[in-house]
Amino acid sequence: MEFNIIEKDYGICINNPNHFLAFSDFTVSDGIDIVQNVNIIKSKNEFEATAKRAEVFNNMEGSYIAQATESLNYFKNTYDDLSIFTFMANDVIVDDFADKLQVANSHKGFTDARINLSHVIYIDKAISPKDLLKIFKLVASTKAKTLANMGLPLHIQYILNDNDFLAVLSNVSDNGGGSLDINNAKWDDIDFEDLKIRISDAIEISMEDAFKNLKLSFGILDYLVSEGIQIGDLVDAGMELLHDVEITPVLKDKMTAQIFKSLIDINVIALLMAGIRLEQDLNHNRLREVATCDDSTYLYGDEVLGFAISNQIAGTKAAFNFKRYNEIKPGIIGGLPPVLDNIFAGLIAGCISKIFEE
Repeated sequence: MEFNIIEKDYGICINNPNHFLAFSDFTVSDGIDIVQNVNIIKSKNEFEATAKRAEVFNNMEGSYIAQATESLNYFKNTYDDLSIFTFMANDVIVDDFADKLQVANSHKGFTDARINLSHVIYIDKAISPKDLLKIFKLVASTKAKTLANMGLPLHIQYILNDNDFLAVLSNVSDNGGGSLDINNAKWDDIDFEDLKIRISDAIEISMEDAFKNLKLSFGILDYLVSEGIQIGDLVDAGMELLHDVEITPVLKDKMTAQIFKSLIDINVIALLMAGIRLEQDLNHNRLREVATCDDSTYLYGDEVLGFAISNQIAGTKAAFNFKRYNEIKPGIIGGLPPVLDNIFAGLIAGCISKIFEE
């Protein structure tokens, strides 16, 4: 069945003169509805303002549901009888930070910034309200699982989808004489397991496509930010390790440049990320054998990572310096949890050793 897409500067209407059966969490008329128009309205999340704009959009004709949104940016993926509309509202951009290094930023700051990825899904079948609700729940859970599997930096996870919306649409049978009655309607026989797989795959693809459309990707600096680690803090920690050396702006600049250089080394990145992921798993007791271990002194894998990072940056001398630096734990290093203090002590040991080697 064909439907119409009407676009205006203040809204988008997905129109079906033969009616949709809709299940949604929309601002106006959430729950189950039989409607002709599904409106995405650029408006604050207020019922009255959204309803008023939707009425104007529909010229007071046709039943509708309406959702307030900050952005009308969307794309559509189509797979046979499935149409997936993905709406994107985003306050985050990727900025150049240093040579070959970028970082995700927001003019709103990460307290107020948001990334909302929302969906309107149309299935070209007459699906019962019960199955429509099952599909709604499936989509919601698939979105959550997909985002979790992306392993995004923590400060990005915190701003994701706290105001997203979802509507699932299907056809509705006409019982004759133009009568639309959910209770007595005839529904298509569907292979729900097959439909479930196809919808799950389509949602996963739409989430990946959304990040590509928004040009959002995340790198090592974003994961440092998520742990509250700033480059300046690492430089200051490194300066605390020096004795009988004059701390000058030139020396600090050399240390900064060496940290940047190290953070584009794929092996340093891999070792740092291994430590960051390990810290998260340990902190949340995700590893049963480690969580139930009576003596954490047996865990020295984090020190192995720190040793490897220092060695990768500046070789044997840095690897030996790592042990001393790790014991002193200068500056920010002393306030980090067990795995992070080792890997960033390794980073500092490597960078300090490298700049004096040169």
